[in-house]
Amino acid sequence: MSAEKKKFDDLSAEELYALAREREQQEEERKEQEIKEKRVALKAERKQMLARHRKELAELDRQIRDMGGSVPRARAGGARRRGGSGAGTISQRLCEIVATQPEMTVSEIRDQAESAGIDTKNISQTLAYLKRQGRLASPRRGVYTSA
Repeated sequence: MSAEKKKFDDLSAEELYALAREREQQEEERKEQEIKEKRVALKAERKQMLARHRKELAELDRQIRDMGGSVPRARAGGARRRGGSGAGTISQRLCEIVATQPEMTVSEIRDQAESAGIDTKNISQTLAYLKRQGRLASPRRGVYTSA
């Protein structure tokens, strides 16, 4: 330790500052590595937990079916969450409906969507979203056209 102390005593202020910065950088890299390792471990734990959860749900569903009950099917993903059977997302299907005529009011779009089996619970929000995306245009309030 005394040899190291002499060594530090002989260093200039700039050299000590550079040594301190190097030490800080090493500590920061070590902390980042620890965080990365912990993140990997947590992701692995999450994956195992999801697998256990799915297995337990499947067992419960099997028991319910054995007793004559019905079990809701798992959702396949974002694109076909609602709207009944049919190809495409709700947004795509609404764009297709609006494209059939030069201009359509919200009530006309809702009527055609319901007859096509599309869930119309949030149709106003979906139309506003499509307008923001530039896929639909609105020449006046409550009226939509294809963009």
